[in-house]
Amino acid sequence: MPDLLLELRSEEIPARMQRKAAGDLKKMLTDGLVEAGLTYEAAREYWTPRRLTLDIRGLTARSKDIREEIKGPSTTAPEQAVQGFLRKAGLSSVAEAHVHSDPKKGDFYVAHISKPGRAAEEIIAELVPGIIRNFPWPKSMRWGPASAKPGSLRWVRPLQSILCTFGPETEEPVVVDFEIDGIRSGNITYGHRFLAPGEITVRRFDDYVSKLEAAKVVLDADRRKEIILADARNLAFANGLDLVEDEGLLEEVSGLVEWPVVLMGEFEEDFLAIPAEVIRLTIRANQKCFVTRPQGEGEALSNRFILTANIEARDGGKEIAHGNGKVVRARLSDALYFWTTDQGDLPDLGRLEASAKKFDLDLKKPLDQRMARLDHLNVTFHAKLGTQGERVERIRRLAEELAPTVGADPALAARAAVLAKADLTTEVVGEFPELQGAIGRKYALLQGEHPSVAAAIEEHYKPQGPSDYVPSDPVSVAVALADKLDTLVGFWAIDEKPTGSKDPYALRRAALGVVRTILENKLKLSLGVAIAAAVSSALAVYEQKGEGADSRGVVAMLDSRIRDYKGTSQLLSEAGLISNLLKGGLANASAETFGSADQEREFFDGQRLMELNTSLSPFIADLVAFFHDRLKVYLRDQGARHDLIDAVITPQSDDLLQIVRRVEALGSFLDTEDGKNLLAGTKRAANILAAEEKKKTAVAETVEPALFKENAEKLLFSAVNQAEKQAGEAIQNEDFSAAMLALSALREPVDSFFEHVLVNDEDLSVRANRLALLARIRAATGQVADFAKIAG
Repeated sequence: MPDLLLELRSEEIPARMQRKAAGDLKKMLTDGLVEAGLTYEAAREYWTPRRLTLDIRGLTARSKDIREEIKGPSTTAPEQAVQGFLRKAGLSSVAEAHVHSDPKKGDFYVAHISKPGRAAEEIIAELVPGIIRNFPWPKSMRWGPASAKPGSLRWVRPLQSILCTFGPETEEPVVVDFEIDGIRSGNITYGHRFLAPGEITVRRFDDYVSKLEAAKVVLDADRRKEIILADARNLAFANGLDLVEDEGLLEEVSGLVEWPVVLMGEFEEDFLAIPAEVIRLTIRANQKCFVTRPQGEGEALSNRFILTANIEARDGGKEIAHGNGKVVRARLSDALYFWTTDQGDLPDLGRLEASAKKFDLDLKKPLDQRMARLDHLNVTFHAKLGTQGERVERIRRLAEELAPTVGADPALAARAAVLAKADLTTEVVGEFPELQGAIGRKYALLQGEHPSVAAAIEEHYKPQGPSDYVPSDPVSVAVALADKLDTLVGFWAIDEKPTGSKDPYALRRAALGVVRTILENKLKLSLGVAIAAAVSSALAVYEQKGEGADSRGVVAMLDSRIRDYKGTSQLLSEAGLISNLLKGGLANASAETFGSADQEREFFDGQRLMELNTSLSPFIADLVAFFHDRLKVYLRDQGARHDLIDAVITPQSDDLLQIVRRVEALGSFLDTEDGKNLLAGTKRAANILAAEEKKKTAVAETVEPALFKENAEKLLFSAVNQAEKQAGEAIQNEDFSAAMLALSALREPVDSFFEHVLVNDEDLSVRANRLALLARIRAATGQVADFAKIAG
């Protein structure tokens, strides 16, 4: 079968666009070919900085002939309906239609459509120009004299040539002929624009690849990556160094060259006083180069770097390496200035005293100065959520509340939260925003902060994706949770929730970060109470600002009755309520939770708090549901069955660790014979009960043993009572395996009941009693999971 080779050659395509563009070309052309009635065996895309290439194997030479019937309206239908049918069928008049008869429906019109197959070359010649004109580049341009004409071709960079050949391996391929804006397709391409710029005549793909290679062009991007990585490793090793590998940079560099040549440059050792992260980012961002480190050493870097040229120079690349070294030295000089400046005092210290007092900052320390400036400048976090300073205050209060629950020192958690955003005003982060957190950690250690405080400044941003690590130091955990919860509660309060594929504030990532942090640290934490604690922190910041303060975020959500809530957060704090509830959740609250009966009465009887709870309940429930969605995604990625997750999660489930343990225990139980049989019996009971409830059949409120007729009823009733009690006790102790074991005792009584007892007895009282017994089965198993949602 014939093969198709297509190459679109242009001036340099930005590296970040190449892979997607090649994939788009493949999808658009293969979809078009299939829609036109052609089939193919395989297709693969390739790309370099100057060309997009598509190799399609086993393409049918011709589309099939098509014969089809399009059924139309009745012959007595209104003229409007008939005309619509003619347009759909492509007929010019009703005389071209056929009339068919149906004994029931009478006479109706039918169009007999016959479409002869078309040659693949004809289809390709029609498809490719349309694809080129409508290609989805993020940015495109016009060029040359034709650019002044309406409808002129747009491409990411000036399109220079189109190669398009088609034919079987055993014959000479043909050129698929078409033209677009003066560029006619052919069988000619060109090699490397400096090393081998001459014409190359191409027949088919294998011939094309080998001739390009001879003309100093490596077509396969993955192969270019392999060449760069291997040569860079070898060059570093030969100089007693290790390459600091960077997959993202490797992908980018492979898109900058067609013929990779790896060279080594250097800079003065004095620049190694700059933190390794800053050196690496400076060289990466400005020169797209890799850094190296001495063999066997940890994080320390060497003063040598690896660059990738696109040319084989006559001097072996010495001048190229020297030129790159000059640029690197200039950029590192800037970085050294930023680093040194950040270690000195700010010029406006006198204006920062109020902010320093607010956050208990020491203005003799550089990082404290930067935090005071962040607050003093009233840097906006979000127009509806206030300033960064207000946000830091909310995070500090929340981190202190969370600290005992996660095993952290509240004072260290508060200090870490205060300094967490301080590096946002440093010179280094201003130049390299991706270093926020990492630079804050270094500056914190330099000024003598506790190691846990320094670690939290960097790690509170973690995890930033599914593959990123989760913080484990308790102080980092407290600040990370506080930061993400404050973000989620704030944006939920202003109704900026994710919609479809849009999530501009990365709230899904934040929620998944909370989920992973709780689960991977095995934290027992009530999400509902944690959300309430975040609200309390927001109210506290509002109350602290006094009358006339702006109502934003959570405060705006409650603004209609905000005066009724004045003093709410103070009461919560004095009662120690939030800290205590975080340990066990509202459902497990007791007199000990509040410290005294008076405090308990003040919380539950106070009108302000009653109203606050009424306002917050739907808000908390909605946000907890969002966490449930992220938890489901996480558990499915871990291999958990979706039906077991759905069976365990209820709207009231806000202890994520408990949900996971329930799912694990349920899965293990259902893998046993007892579990499978009990599932079948329980689902049968639930189905019967649901059917009767739908028919509004009477179901007794309680089971009355005096109405039992069969021994199987008595045995089941006794077993349900015992299993319900034992399972309930096990759940209270969070021993879900024991709860499953207790339920397993129901297997035989349930089987025996359905074997010997007819539920729909003629005696209505007996029937209602037996249905009540089925309801008890559903209730007993429902303590653990909703068995009706489990497949099988």
